[in-house]
Amino acid sequence: MAKQAKTKEKAPTITIDGTEYDVSNMSDAAKETLASIQFVEAQVQQLNNEWAIADTARMAYLGALKSEMAE
Repeated sequence: MAKQAKTKEKAPTITIDGTEYDVSNMSDAAKETLASIQFVEAQVQQLNNEWAIADTARMAYLGALKSEMAE
C-alpha cells in the first residue's frame, strides 16, 4: 500500500505594503474590511470589463460610420 504524502496547507494570507498577514489571526472588524475590499475590487473589475465592451462597440460604430461616409 502506497503512503500518501501529507500536504500542509498554508493558512490564507494577505499582503499589504509588502507585509504578509495571516487572515485567520485578523480581528472580525479587519475580516469585514477585507471582505469589503474584495467586493470593491470585484466591482472595479466588472466595471473595467463593461468599459472594454463599450469601447469595443464604440470603435465598431466608428468603423461603420466611416464606411457609410465613404460610400
